[in-house]
Amino acid sequence: MRQPGQGRGMTRLLVIEDEPRLASFVVRGLSAAGYGVDVADDGRAGLTIALTGIYALVILDLNLPSLSGEAVLAELLAARPEQQVLILSARADMSDRIHFLELGAADYVTKPFHLAELKARVAARVREAGASLERHSNDGIRVDVHARSVDTGGGPVHLTDREYRLLHHLKERTGKACSREELLADVWGMWFDPGSNLVEVTIRRVRHKLGPEIIETVRGVGYRIPA
Repeated sequence: MRQPGQGRGMTRLLVIEDEPRLASFVVRGLSAAGYGVDVADDGRAGLTIALTGIYALVILDLNLPSLSGEAVLAELLAARPEQQVLILSARADMSDRIHFLELGAADYVTKPFHLAELKARVAARVREAGASLERHSNDGIRVDVHARSVDTGGGPVHLTDREYRLLHHLKERTGKACSREELLADVWGMWFDPGSNLVEVTIRRVRHKLGPEIIETVRGVGYRIPA
């Protein structure tokens, strides 16, 4: 019998949503798009399924019975830092969006939403999770794309999705300073400055994990990985 998250040859998604009609709507739409979709209707069950299966993306509501969406996100990313999680929530305040992106969510979609937009965002996150390059190395930094790990010489270190995407953006532009606005747009999908310290917090976490010299601050310009 197939276990959750282990369908053959099909990209698997997990939807954790306690509102039956909305869950059914999302499952039907994503199934029609060619994904295999499992569903859980409470936080504790959803976390268990997420940790025992293999999913390209977890779509997570925040207001859940038994365990809140925030707790699910924290426990899931603590166990699997590479897991892509898309928050699907009625909380529309920018402060909530920023908070959960800082916690490591890969994306945030507010309810009500258009199914076409959700499909597009899911496809984007799935493409990132299934990047074609297995491993590559330059400038002394070895990257395992699928595991979302980086080795600078002391062994592999796991990064959250957002930390990995930030480092990947800078690594692709080694020696070139990237502005805060550029990083917000490319890594967080924000085409405006929300007035938060998202970039600074994430860079601080990467430096803590990989060493303070990994990312250089270019005063008045932005950040770079030294050539």
